Amino acid sequence: MTKYIVVVGGVMSGVGKGVTTASIGKILQQYGFRVTAIKIDPYINYDAGTLRPTEHGEVWVTDDGGEIDQDLGNYERFFGIDMPKRNNITTGQIYKTVIDRERKGEFLGQTVQFIPHIPDEIKRRIRSAANGHDFVVIEIGGTIGDFENIPYLFAAKSLERELGEKDVIYMLITYLPTPGHIEEMKTKPTQQAIRMLSENGIFPDFIICRAKRPLDNVRKKKIETYVNIPRDHIISEPDIDTIYQIPIDLEADKLGLKILRKFNMQPRKKPAWKRWKQLVEQIRHPKKTLKVAIVGKYVDIGDYSLADSYISINHALIHASASFGASVEINWVNSKEMERKGHDLSSLKKYDGIIIPGGFGSSGVEGKIKTINYARVHSIPFLGLCYGLQLAVVEYARNVCHLQNANTTEVDPKTPYPVIDILPAQRKLMEESRYGGTMRLGAYSAILNPDSRVFKLYKTTGRLKGDQERLRWLRTKKNEAFRLGVLSTPKHAILERHRHRYEVNPEFIPALEKNGLHFSGYHVRHDGTRLMEFIELPRHPFFVATQSHPEFKSRLEDPSPLFYGFVQAMIKK
Repeated sequence: MTKYIVVVGGVMSGVGKGVTTASIGKILQQYGFRVTAIKIDPYINYDAGTLRPTEHGEVWVTDDGGEIDQDLGNYERFFGIDMPKRNNITTGQIYKTVIDRERKGEFLGQTVQFIPHIPDEIKRRIRSAANGHDFVVIEIGGTIGDFENIPYLFAAKSLERELGEKDVIYMLITYLPTPGHIEEMKTKPTQQAIRMLSENGIFPDFIICRAKRPLDNVRKKKIETYVNIPRDHIISEPDIDTIYQIPIDLEADKLGLKILRKFNMQPRKKPAWKRWKQLVEQIRHPKKTLKVAIVGKYVDIGDYSLADSYISINHALIHASASFGASVEINWVNSKEMERKGHDLSSLKKYDGIIIPGGFGSSGVEGKIKTINYARVHSIPFLGLCYGLQLAVVEYARNVCHLQNANTTEVDPKTPYPVIDILPAQRKLMEESRYGGTMRLGAYSAILNPDSRVFKLYKTTGRLKGDQERLRWLRTKKNEAFRLGVLSTPKHAILERHRHRYEVNPEFIPALEKNGLHFSGYHVRHDGTRLMEFIELPRHPFFVATQSHPEFKSRLEDPSPLFYGFVQAMIKK
């Protein structure tokens, strides 16, 4: 029987529900249980694909093509597993499903109402995502008191009524502020959150207390009296150096055993934290610091939002550098500044490596191309991601192949040398207004050149073997066949996630290869078309780019091969 842990937030947003949810799941995994997590987003959007990343944060892409809230990325990074898009529930999805069913006559003449139909659909989706797991941790977005949360709290209580109290517990993640003018930690906001939660018939079984400093006994006593739960179920979670420290801190308070005791369960195995703790220690106390420039176009809206937009790249760098006992200092560089006449590109010399991340549109593009040229010519380790690969191809076509004014048709539809373009089959779909079918979204296979640096990195890190197992499993799923493409040499194939529409134009590949650009991996569509996935320059210390987003499959204990190679090259440099 699956056990359900419902995580809700109090006081304010941004208290760390996502990483706490991920940490709870990681702890239960360590005790030998099959765990998954669900993120509930109360917004009306159907998914996160159309939300602005600088406001909402990064759009996380799943293997099966879901465009999801970035919290799902935390779950995957901590759990070390791939989660499907069904693990993200939005209000838009719920209401659309109910209305579609009503239009099809599936309710047999019933009056469709908020109760019971909306909570029933929420519960159906939760049960579907929970299927086959011992535990499902459900994070309800927002905070207690938000009107948008009411359907989900009602559904959680209904689920508890159907299953029984022994199968559902509630965790309140709350924040205890310490006003600067009095320097005393205040419990009153937490008491108010508990009261508002009780108005929905829900009383927390555990309270995770976020604060600048650890919770003292005086504060614990106040909360214990107010909520009437055991003091040892009030858990302190103070600010830390790295989010990967959180499960270790929670386990120091024996949270895992307390959860199991609440469910009247016993551990299945003894936790093995040695490797995780070792990596966390290397993050907290690195032997070397590397400086990386991430050249993007979002800088002018503020560093905070930019960092949130590229949060997976940040974590992929943390994962890779931890493997070498190093840390990475990220500098956000405005590509628009690089475009300005007379701008001194030699400022890039101070960086150990340069990343051009994914993006879109023409803003700042020439600055990115200048940056790529500088990294290539001055032997600075370079990693291009998605748009970064496309612009690296443009730079090489212009400056090495001498194709003057070569460009991507996304930026210049009239370029004489469209080295990056919408392919004919995609253009036909666009003419029919079927835009969704033109995007490569989710995991796609890539056949690697066994003589390439990219292949060696996937083999060295053990990712090649893992992807082989995943590919064999996917072959049994008919609806995933198009993402696998034609695998003529499956022993050299890997999987990475995509979110893009434009491709390397096959017409220019011979000229690019003749001039020394190596295409080290490609996807073969069922119509025989080869879509280029990786490029590299063998004589460069590290000049690698990919059409995919490898940052989405990076984990602390299993870093992305490309980020691993990038950090390794920076250390050698």
